[in-house]
Amino acid sequence: MRLFRLTLALVVALPLVTATASVASFRERVPIALTGVLPAVADAVPAPGDDFQITEDTVIVGSGDVAGQLAAILRPATGFVLPVVTRPSRNAVLLRLEPGHGDEGYRLVIRRESVELLATERAGLFNGVQTLRQLLPPAIEADVPQRRQWIVPGGTITDRPRYAYRGTMLDLARHFPTPDEIRTHIDRISRFKINHLHLHLSDDQGWRIRIDAWPKLTEIGGAPGTGVGGHGGGFLTKQDYRDLVRYAADRNVTIVPEIDMPGHVNAAQTAYPELTCDGVAPRRRTDMRVGYSTLCVGEEVTYRFVEDVIRELAEMTPGPYLHIGGDETFATSHGSYLAFQRRVLPLVHKYGKIPYGWHEIGQSPAATGAVLQFWGRERNHPSVATAVAAGAKLIMSPANRTYLDMEYDLLTPGGLDWAGAIEVSTAYGWDPATLLPGIPEPSILGVEAPLWSETLRTQDDIEFLAFPRLVAIAELGWSPRATHDWNSFRARLGAYGPRWVRDGVRFHRSPEIRWF
Repeated sequence: MRLFRLTLALVVALPLVTATASVASFRERVPIALTGVLPAVADAVPAPGDDFQITEDTVIVGSGDVAGQLAAILRPATGFVLPVVTRPSRNAVLLRLEPGHGDEGYRLVIRRESVELLATERAGLFNGVQTLRQLLPPAIEADVPQRRQWIVPGGTITDRPRYAYRGTMLDLARHFPTPDEIRTHIDRISRFKINHLHLHLSDDQGWRIRIDAWPKLTEIGGAPGTGVGGHGGGFLTKQDYRDLVRYAADRNVTIVPEIDMPGHVNAAQTAYPELTCDGVAPRRRTDMRVGYSTLCVGEEVTYRFVEDVIRELAEMTPGPYLHIGGDETFATSHGSYLAFQRRVLPLVHKYGKIPYGWHEIGQSPAATGAVLQFWGRERNHPSVATAVAAGAKLIMSPANRTYLDMEYDLLTPGGLDWAGAIEVSTAYGWDPATLLPGIPEPSILGVEAPLWSETLRTQDDIEFLAFPRLVAIAELGWSPRATHDWNSFRARLGAYGPRWVRDGVRFHRSPEIRWF
């Protein structure tokens, strides 16, 4: 059945690929509006006739690394030198820090003689550059010089995020993408002002991060054949991880590491049988079942293990969050689960991080001050409301809206369906502030779109399931509620398609979108 669906989906998709490629050149000639940005900007005031043109004489004025990033973006397609200078100049794109724009906000002022990008923090400059990139024709994504004019529409954009946390997750345990593939994904997501990448580093199948105190975790749990179905394998060395953290930070993305416990631990127990209650190593598992494994909550070796893992991860992670999982612990009794969280949540605080976990950790009184990631499908969730009332914060990841590993429809090659099909309109058609009754909006830190990897094998698989749905979640996280409009979103999304085509992204050409 899966083979039939895959073949049929490919047959259906082929005309869409050809059609998209054939009209890409048409899209290059369509004027770009100041409001045609993904995610939608907070406020835009067009100034027709006051457009700015990038020419061979244009310079970039700024002293930080974001100015260099902008030059690197623009040089290949324009073929211009675009020198980065520190003194004001005519025919310039100026990047400047000043008070008043918030941590990630920016103001973009486009006039005939110059472009000014103003922000309070480096993050705001980075976000403004992503907007400026979209205000140029799609041909700006080319890696060789293009013969054309480079016009930026005149006017002023004032923009800042609705939520501080806008994230996505990659599951490295069921399928291990290479560090280069993770870097490519960081490049893709940062264009839409996604600022957190949650890495699911362990599960029943594999363990994907080196822990010096427990080396067999990766020697055995990262060995070849430890992916779902016996595919793949691999792990991040500590240097790999640190390099990813730095690479992400340069693109305004914070890495959030997750070690799932007390369930989802079969790979750890295969490597270290002393982490089981009977001291017997379980068999290696590469199937997709969940909920059968648990740490032995009553044994002190469990907490030596947990503290070593938390300490070493915290030492490598400059970001504020450390995710400790906590979901689908069907093999752990309720009392044992609460006892485990009572010991473990304070350990995260001990090593200077904010405890973060799936919403089940909210059952514990120790979750006060923690961050809960809500992944449920139900609207009424009393234990989450109780935890929030006690001081916990929420990340909204409802599975039937944000789980990128769900199928788009019955013809989707790959993907799962337990939370239902999620087309682009489904991912876009909800409001984080009103999904759970009784939760005050200030308690919501933001949104995250997880991508579990049971059916993934390649970078193409990641891109196909992530895009374009991740852009819908990015807009929910960044843009003001007042801008939330499906018709506007799908028009802007369709206009973005040629950029993905030029960049070689294998995105899903949803029939809900008119792809230009």
